[in-house]
Amino acid sequence: MADDFRTTEVGERYAQALFDLSQETGALDAVRGDLASLKAAWLESADLRRLALSPVISAEDQGKGLAAIADKAQFNATTKRFLGLLAQNGRARDLPGVIAGFEALYVRMANLVTAEVVSALPLTPVQSKNVQAALRTALGRDPELTTRVDPSILGGLKVKVGSKLFDASLKTKLDQMTYALKRA
Repeated sequence: MADDFRTTEVGERYAQALFDLSQETGALDAVRGDLASLKAAWLESADLRRLALSPVISAEDQGKGLAAIADKAQFNATTKRFLGLLAQNGRARDLPGVIAGFEALYVRMANLVTAEVVSALPLTPVQSKNVQAALRTALGRDPELTTRVDPSILGGLKVKVGSKLFDASLKTKLDQMTYALKRA
């Protein structure tokens, strides 16, 4: 599911249109917050994914469903209109690509560096602050930190900054040890 959030050609085109419109209307940060909420909802809600991805749900019904979500979450008017347009054009399934594309545009515009931290258990606020401070020291600037839980790593952390991955997970260390023992 988290892998759904990759940029796609269609997603990038729609993201660029939403980004430009958000800048023109002065709603850039509000729309970015709305999209972050939508991303979290997408990851948590099988119903939202089914609504957007199902080929048997009409574009009109997808639009109504997305509008209801936007109203309940009190999204910015720009976000609401955009979600309606996305559904109307039969592109609700491209929502993850749009979100990823929008975030990439925002990061580039704001000259930010993003870091994804994967842990076996949810990080406490203190742990998140410590990771952010360590990354600030290593990178020389404040990173935009996103966290994700993946119990399969058993322990430790995986930190991805751009295309670089620092893997200090227990699973990887055990795999390396198993490999070394097999070669001995």
